[in-house]
Amino acid sequence: MNDEIKKIASWLGHGSINVIGCPFSGKDTQGEILVKLFNGVLIGGGDILRSHNDPGKIERIMAEGELIPSDFFLSLMLPYFSKPEFKDKPLILSSVGRSHGEEKTIMQHLTDSGHPMKAVVLLKLTEADVWRRFHAAQADHDRGNRADDQAGVLKTRLEEFKEKTTPVIEFYREKGLLIVVDGAPATNIVTKEILYALSTLAQALPID
Repeated sequence: MNDEIKKIASWLGHGSINVIGCPFSGKDTQGEILVKLFNGVLIGGGDILRSHNDPGKIERIMAEGELIPSDFFLSLMLPYFSKPEFKDKPLILSSVGRSHGEEKTIMQHLTDSGHPMKAVVLLKLTEADVWRRFHAAQADHDRGNRADDQAGVLKTRLEEFKEKTTPVIEFYREKGLLIVVDGAPATNIVTKEILYALSTLAQALPID
């Protein structure tokens, strides 16, 4: 483990990093990389929803491109933070808390479970890049048969992001937790920029 990653790991401890962004910004990809680097646990909002024991209910909502109602989403998500097997590991969150009004509850439950939120990584992507990646994924068939991967649904998802997630981003910015990274370059370059930003944040903030 190089010095930069050691420094970040020491600062992160058993805390959490939330990776957010619009559709196709690479949240899960970067989340999986961070999990390996810091021996953490990936908690993906989309994956948890898709594995729910009432998949029909989830699929009907996601097929429209709309975000899951907050009460229902939080009832599924919050118990994961306190799982005993996660106690001594950092949490890497992906697509957790995308609707305005969820962020305070999520932050409090993370703190209560021993995984205080240390940073929020926003992967920025232009709408043109979103559509480019969408069409590439359609051609490659590399995302499985997801109900929300349809052109009309993607348009709604982008509108939902602008309306409901933009205030969440501003909340984290005001808290001093937000780091913004261009999600358009190659995966390894994005990872490098994330680590640089986390290292800078680790220098600026105290270790708990």
